[in-house]
Amino acid sequence: MEKEFSRVRSAADIVISLLLIVCGGLLVALHTSTSVNIVGFFMIFAGLILILVLKSSYKLDGTKDIFRKKEIFFAQSKKDSSIAALSSNPDAIDMTEENKGNGLRVDVFYSKKTGKAYCRLYEYIPYRYEPCTPYFEYDIAKVSKLIG
Repeated sequence: MEKEFSRVRSAADIVISLLLIVCGGLLVALHTSTSVNIVGFFMIFAGLILILVLKSSYKLDGTKDIFRKKEIFFAQSKKDSSIAALSSNPDAIDMTEENKGNGLRVDVFYSKKTGKAYCRLYEYIPYRYEPCTPYFEYDIAKVSKLIG
């Protein structure tokens, strides 16, 4: 079975959106100047938009686990060494080569709550990144260098 991650709302996303809506509502409800009421309406509008759009966490399909995502970019010349490192020891990836090219992308999905991490390497084929490897599952301690 292929693992798939879906974007979901985190608790922080919901709290930020609701806080904007409530604070904006308070500003509108208070009898203040027109400019303060306009700011209140803007805050309500921003909160409503964020509650509809903002999804900053990821969920592994078929489970209830919520993950964070980190993307790391490498030069195309590091493909073989990156595949070898990801398949055995992800902390062995040479992080000094990070952001020196964009031919490869490593996605790391991690959850500090469950202690799990999933890594996958993507290669840039014009206009999109295509997977080079399957997802590798590790304990979060083994990928601490990648998410740190």
